[in-house]
Amino acid sequence: MYINFWYPIIRSEDLSPGKPEKVKVLGLNFAVFRTASGEPAVLSDTCVHRGGSLSGPWELGQQPRIVNDCVVCPYHGWEFAADGHCVNIPSIGYGTKPPSRAKVDAYPTVEKYGIVFAFLGDLPENERPPLLEVPEWDQPGWRANSILTLDLNYYYERSIENGLDPAHNEFVHPSHGFKSINRETYRVRDYEVHDYEQGWGMWFLHRFDAPGLKDKTWDEAQTKAGNLYAGSGTLGPSTMITEINVGEGQKFKQYFCEQPIDVNHTRVFFINMRNFMLDPKHDGPIHARNKAVAQQDINILENVYPPRTPLSNTKEVLMPADKAVVAYRQWLAKFDNLGWRIDWEEFQRRNNKATAFAIPSPGRREKGNWAIEPIPLIKSHDARKLEQAEG
Repeated sequence: MYINFWYPIIRSEDLSPGKPEKVKVLGLNFAVFRTASGEPAVLSDTCVHRGGSLSGPWELGQQPRIVNDCVVCPYHGWEFAADGHCVNIPSIGYGTKPPSRAKVDAYPTVEKYGIVFAFLGDLPENERPPLLEVPEWDQPGWRANSILTLDLNYYYERSIENGLDPAHNEFVHPSHGFKSINRETYRVRDYEVHDYEQGWGMWFLHRFDAPGLKDKTWDEAQTKAGNLYAGSGTLGPSTMITEINVGEGQKFKQYFCEQPIDVNHTRVFFINMRNFMLDPKHDGPIHARNKAVAQQDINILENVYPPRTPLSNTKEVLMPADKAVVAYRQWLAKFDNLGWRIDWEEFQRRNNKATAFAIPSPGRREKGNWAIEPIPLIKSHDARKLEQAEG
């Protein structure tokens, strides 16, 4: 898992005024709330006083949790503004200036596509990898389903690599490929891998042999056998883009913004765009189809061993059809060499004992004197391999 990328935090519809929400990403908790103007704020969840959870439980009769655009710690009432600074400490008197160390990490946020995103890292704005662009959003001739969330009981890298794999369709998704493979002629066609148009990732397009999609849900999406083009790519470590051309001018563009909760859990925010079957009556059947296809993947991936992807390609027997997976891993190695990968083993060794951690925010480059320790990072890909070997 990596710092210094944009991550989906919560669906817009799930963030109500007046109440903070607890969200876990990259192994740590965050307090998410809206200011009076409706702007989202994302803070490290740990109060620097005595470790209270800023998003912690609220009981009937307690004081309000959001006051003057500040989230109120339910333990001792410390008030933290959207920029992370504590503005009131009740025990020393409201209006008394808090000490400079009374601050928590606050993260840049953007609300788009019905999702609140946060930049979880300390890079200044001009150095940050880009937020996902969905060019079809709100464009004439395109329709979006409501945001679908999927909760997965496995590591996000396994999920991303599954979406980059053109060789699994006929075996995992009967509706995607021929249900009965011709063993004499079947093979995965060769394809080329390129850099993604936004940079920070890869892209490929591939022609599948596929039967016509003739069930009643898809009457308007007849596909000629052998003429289905689909491709996938990545932006950063945990965002995947898929394009499915089901017929002449008929296309799905799908965006999977994955939220790495920890090494065993992932939440996917799924944006599904289409330029055909635009009547809203098709939204429900399309959602149902997407859930069914996702469940087929989930059934396989929950049983993959090891749960985390190997650090060396020599630990697997890879084929030419896996070149997109290899390209994705090459990008991860680049992120490793930038020093952005979380040292999960060290984090687990010390976390939740006598040490609290936070994802470092841009504010740490502007001011020092922080009470909460930054999450440990691995300096390079080679160091990561050595660390795993020694472990």
